Amino acid sequence: MVRRERSGLRPIDLARAAGISTQQIRNYLDAGILPPAPRTPSGYRKLDVRHRRALLTYRSLSRGFGWDTARSIMQAVHDGDVPAALTLIDAGHAALHDERRSLWDAGEALEAVAGETPDDSALPKSGMRIGDVARYLGVRTSALRVWESSGLLLPSRDPHTAYRRFTSADVRDARMINILRKGRYPLPQIRPILDGLRRTGSSDALREAIARRQTELTQRARAMLEGAGRLHNYLDGGHDED
Repeated sequence: MVRRERSGLRPIDLARAAGISTQQIRNYLDAGILPPAPRTPSGYRKLDVRHRRALLTYRSLSRGFGWDTARSIMQAVHDGDVPAALTLIDAGHAALHDERRSLWDAGEALEAVAGETPDDSALPKSGMRIGDVARYLGVRTSALRVWESSGLLLPSRDPHTAYRRFTSADVRDARMINILRKGRYPLPQIRPILDGLRRTGSSDALREAIARRQTELTQRARAMLEGAGRLHNYLDGGHDED
C-alpha cells in the first residue's frame, strides 16, 4: 500500500520509522547516507519524504550488502555518482556468485576428504610435526594452534619432547578445517562437523552444514535483490511501500 507522506518530518519521525535513535539520524546526515538537509532560521534540520526514503533504502541495502557497502552506495548516490553506486551493487552480486561457486567446490572437496580412510603407514612413526602439517596445508603454524586451542584439532604430544604429533586422522581434520575456513565458516560451526565424523564416520553433519550455508546465501541474495529494488525506486523518485 502506498502512503502519502507529509512534507515536513523531524529526526524523531525518521528514527521511529527505522527503529533507531535520533542521534543515528544525525550521524547518517553528517555521513552523506541521507541527502543534505537545509536548516530553518532557528537551526532545525528540515527533513522530508526523500530523507525517509533514503533511510529505508540504506537500511534495506545493508541487509544484503552489509553496512559499509550500503553506506558507500548511498554516499555515491548523494554525490551524484550513480555509476559508482551501481558498480558497488554489481560487485556485491559478483562476490555472492563467487561464494556460491566456492561453496560448491568446497562441498566436493570436503566430501572427498571425509571419505578418505586415515592411513598412518605413510607417516613417520612419530607422526607429523606442526611445521610439516602447516607446509602441507599452506597455512601458518599459528592457525593450527588456534584450531587446536578451539578444540577442533586434537594432536597428541610426544612424551619425551612434548612436540605435537599429528596422525593421518589429525591431518584429515586439519584439511577439512582449512577448506571450511576458506569457505568462511566460523570455528563454532566446524566443531559439530568434525565431532560427527569422528564419532560415527558419517558426513551427514558436513552435508547439513553445506545446506545451511546454501540457505544463508539464498537469503542474502533475496536481501540484495530487495535492497537493489529499493535503490531503483529511490533513484526513480518513487514512493515507499509500508
